[in-house]
Amino acid sequence: LAGNEHGDAIQQLEYRISRIEGVLRLNKIITESGGKIFATSGRRADFDGTVEKCKEAGGSIATPKSPGENDAILYFVKYFNSYAYLGIKQSLIPGRFQLLNGAQLSYTNWYPNEPSGTGEE
Repeated sequence: LAGNEHGDAIQQLEYRISRIEGVLRLNKIITESGGKIFATSGRRADFDGTVEKCKEAGGSIATPKSPGENDAILYFVKYFNSYAYLGIKQSLIPGRFQLLNGAQLSYTNWYPNEPSGTGEE
């Protein structure tokens, strides 16, 4: 695209993206925090299926790294009255958790006396 046509095309794309994001927000299936978009279908699935669907969508399973990101995930938990899988797993040390790639967690917000690995963390 030449000169101004390039800018016009970018403006049109930005406008279309903002409209699509608006519709998704109205349908309560996306929210944003820290420059990240969190999304859900609202359907129940198992952990492995959730990880796979996230990859298919070009993203990854949610792993909160700040209070704002934790709140974004909690938004879905409350809206759908359901649990949410996170991108963490129990390490080889019982009661300790890590990222799926084995890295240490940089943010946690556990309930008192958690994590216990029983689903009430």
